[in-house]
Amino acid sequence: MENDKSKWVYADFNGLFGSGELLCLSHEDSCTDHAGNVIQLYEGMVVTAFDKDADELGKPDDLFATGVVIPAPDFARCRGSEWFLQIDGDGVRHESDARNGK
Repeated sequence: MENDKSKWVYADFNGLFGSGELLCLSHEDSCTDHAGNVIQLYEGMVVTAFDKDADELGKPDDLFATGVVIPAPDFARCRGSEWFLQIDGDGVRHESDARNGK
């Protein structure tokens, strides 16, 4: 798991499409990073998307996925999406999974 969260951007993981390989990142040209800064998105940018989550005991355990930023596919552009994340082969994971080598 990447310790430097400078390239971590917030995304709502309810926006997963396909078999979990596409994630809507933004309905604008930018999104918010882990520190709350506005990040301009561009095609080919490598980022890690995250979403707040918790384990069964309520302990924070964020979801995350790394991949490449791509323009929104046609099916999503008509709904206002601008940018998507093409998720890499590691898929969507919890931070605890990454710490445990999963």
